[in-house]
Amino acid sequence: MSTFHMGLIINPLAGLGGPAALKGSDGVAGEALARGAEPRAAARTRLALECLLPLAGRIEFLTFPGPMGADLLAEMGFAHRVSGQLQGAATCAEDTREAVRALQDAGVALILFAGGDGTARDVSSVIREGQPVLGIPAGVKIHSGVYAISPRAAGELARRLVEGGLVRLASGEVRDLDEAALREGRVAARWYGELTVPEEGHFMQHVKQGGVESEELVLVDLADWLADTWEEGVRYVFGPGSTLHGLAANLGLETTLLGVDVIENGAVLARDVTEAQLFELVAEHPARLLVTAIGGQGHIIGRGNQQISPRVLRAIGLDHLRVVATKRKLGTLEGRPLLVDSGDPDLDAAFPDAVRVWAGYKEELLYPLGWGDGA
Repeated sequence: MSTFHMGLIINPLAGLGGPAALKGSDGVAGEALARGAEPRAAARTRLALECLLPLAGRIEFLTFPGPMGADLLAEMGFAHRVSGQLQGAATCAEDTREAVRALQDAGVALILFAGGDGTARDVSSVIREGQPVLGIPAGVKIHSGVYAISPRAAGELARRLVEGGLVRLASGEVRDLDEAALREGRVAARWYGELTVPEEGHFMQHVKQGGVESEELVLVDLADWLADTWEEGVRYVFGPGSTLHGLAANLGLETTLLGVDVIENGAVLARDVTEAQLFELVAEHPARLLVTAIGGQGHIIGRGNQQISPRVLRAIGLDHLRVVATKRKLGTLEGRPLLVDSGDPDLDAAFPDAVRVWAGYKEELLYPLGWGDGA
């Protein structure tokens, strides 16, 4: 069974200002504690993590020391690794930012963070574009669209991802109120950016029910999205399979069904290339790789597309790989992960624990990825 690597960051000061009637916790944690407020972020995080206890053997957390995650994970018995160190005796915003940097550098598939809008601002200030995160609501102000509706909802959504459910990716706004103005009776909110967050996924319906997904229409939608987002001067490598062949056809491009083709500036540059030809085309040129699951076993690399070799993958970059698959196709996996078998164990291990899947017009899903035996 592949291990799912998940990040955890707890802002232990989140929520202190609420019970102390301070309208928030930013900059007033000491005063809140003096008024008798008790930390609540760890307890809120515990509610989320309880949903993951049945899957504890499949998860390894990466976290920050002490109250920012390590203490709670150790108490609950989750396997975890600790990175970094705290700035001082009391945690601060820079601790949160440093934790985010460390977790995304480690390549975690999802960062869970517990806090409020101030915490979301700290996360968004250093997050890389496309890094999936999910907020566990633990603060006083929860105006940002990056938090689950409850701690248990966050845990259930994370559980679905680990189990292989279809989890849609979306952009969530980070907003925060001016607490100083709020304490004076004025409401002033600001937009601070967006984060990539998982939404509640939708499994496909049974065939006898209405609203069944049409693969043909999905490919039309995907073609429209790709046509809208072509990058000038970038070479797009299309892997084999009917999904990508159909996508290309909807773009008015003639590609091979079982070969690997290269497209640049909206035209076919090379068809049915060998591994050597493909490497020459992408080695010193910006490229993107589109693949789909081959056959019913879920492999995206190493089955029917050996032209996409380890050196080709390294030249393109794993962060430039996108899986194209309809929800119908993903549903046939029944929760099993997508698989890679490049022939290079070190490269296989470098793949993320979950990959972004293009499943419709501006619709991305986050789906688990396995390697080795894929079990």
